[in-house]
Amino acid sequence: MGSTYLDWVSTQTRTKWWHDSADPAELDLSLQRGAIGVTTNPFLSNLALTKNRAQWSAEIQAVLAQNLAPEAKAEALMRIAVTKAAAKFLPEYESSKGASGYVCGQMNPLRAGERQFMFAMAKRVHAWAPNIAVKIPVTSAGIDVLEDCVAEGITVTATVSFTVPQMIAVAEGHVRGAKRAKEKGIQPGKCFSTLMIGRLDDFLREVALDNKAAVVESDICQAGLAVAKRMYEITRQRHYEALPLIAALRGSYHLTDLAGGDILMSIAPSYQDIFVKQDFHREEKIQKPVPADVIERLNQMPEFVRSYEPEGMKPSEFVAFGATQRTLSQFCEVGWKLMESFK
Repeated sequence: MGSTYLDWVSTQTRTKWWHDSADPAELDLSLQRGAIGVTTNPFLSNLALTKNRAQWSAEIQAVLAQNLAPEAKAEALMRIAVTKAAAKFLPEYESSKGASGYVCGQMNPLRAGERQFMFAMAKRVHAWAPNIAVKIPVTSAGIDVLEDCVAEGITVTATVSFTVPQMIAVAEGHVRGAKRAKEKGIQPGKCFSTLMIGRLDDFLREVALDNKAAVVESDICQAGLAVAKRMYEITRQRHYEALPLIAALRGSYHLTDLAGGDILMSIAPSYQDIFVKQDFHREEKIQKPVPADVIERLNQMPEFVRSYEPEGMKPSEFVAFGATQRTLSQFCEVGWKLMESFK
């Protein structure tokens, strides 16, 4: 048909995509394929540092030679991976006049409830490059920090987010921060609001098995889609400017069933290959609802209700949500702590 499915999505619909890794070779290929931004996290940063140790030897050795405290060392090492990616996407940032070309730099996941620490770190990470989007966890503390960052003109990516209530809290935090910025004559920071769609499915699958819920695998595979579609409608109805960013894909359907939405998709190299090498039906499906009977079955699970209903959780409950704890733990154990002990 003359172009790949990935080309069709990014050039013929409102849906655009970011690359999901910090590896330089993968970043170069993603630029050729049409990526307009980059998502990284502590796991991906550590992976890139380990894989490209020889290539980045001078910078890594300079950090290690300082004998920094573990936390400071991890931040300094992450800076290498993030700024290398930011340099590659700076032309996109400049040509779009700041509309795209952002690269994520994430907060220490061990400090997800510490407002003062996260705000100070956010300001440091923001200063690394013009096109950094500071990645802040969607906890109660994170929402406060997100608002403060936007009010200071700092672009943010809300992360560790799986639910409609979290994304609403992010969007409202962005509204408040933007209002404060404008009152001070400052250009508000942009906001990208992540939904870790596949991680929600992973979590609900485990809950369903443990509780012998009357759902089938095809229901679980549509849970994250139901949350994404509901949040997309709320975003349009309320005219939120926080742009949905769908991450942690677990199947091609996570793109094909959301295609056409004014959203960003975070796509890892393995899925980019699928969307380049295989063709899919080219239809904008963002407005196609998840079947009512699927929602009915999923609603038997309290954890899905908490994820799907706009009032399903209060911000004070975000940090204790199962998917939040699972993801923060992973970012800590197989990302941040590995950079703290990097030798």
